[in-house]
Amino acid sequence: MVLRYPNGQPYHKNASLEEKIQEKRKAPIEFGNRGMRFEEAINESNEYYLARQIAVIHKKPTPIQIVKVDYPRRSAAVIKEAYFTQASTTDYNGVYRGFYLDFEAKETKNKTSFPFKNFHAHQISHMEACLQQNGICFVLLWFSSLKRCFYLNSTHLIDYWHAQKENGRKSLPLSLIENVGIEIQTGFSPRIPYLDAVDQYLSTLTIEGEHKNGK
Repeated sequence: MVLRYPNGQPYHKNASLEEKIQEKRKAPIEFGNRGMRFEEAINESNEYYLARQIAVIHKKPTPIQIVKVDYPRRSAAVIKEAYFTQASTTDYNGVYRGFYLDFEAKETKNKTSFPFKNFHAHQISHMEACLQQNGICFVLLWFSSLKRCFYLNSTHLIDYWHAQKENGRKSLPLSLIENVGIEIQTGFSPRIPYLDAVDQYLSTLTIEGEHKNGK
């Protein structure tokens, strides 16, 4: 008999996190409607980092209140109605090399720019609050049509977000992202090696301890 989790995934007795990662490596490295979604690739990358004790980073749970649940079978439960209890902040947070990381992951089909409409005012406010506490705050941007991924420090996003009120710009130009961001080459394991970009950003700091201690 095959035991399954509520989401339909098979349960493997005593299967280690490393073994699960090895199974997922067999999947093709693709993104898009029929391939692996950007978020799923980040989640697998986080599992890779966790299994090797490189970093502890998790996706934040979405705060919802379940109102109605149907049970078509004893072993299954289907949520029919639920509400967001509060506005979400960013997608991921965790710890790496003693630094607090907080970041958002977004994707677009656009080829020349990244729309501001993909972000919300409360997310910008959250990023500003994290930066005030000397956290490492950034966004991972995936251009699905171009199959290109970028690390962008939140300070750049915040500056251009506020500037749109004056200049009327509705998006971040790809040329700007190429200039101030860090391009991430998608790989096999991890699929999205975004910590390489974090390392590159940290290397630009004069002394890591100064950033960590807020000096």
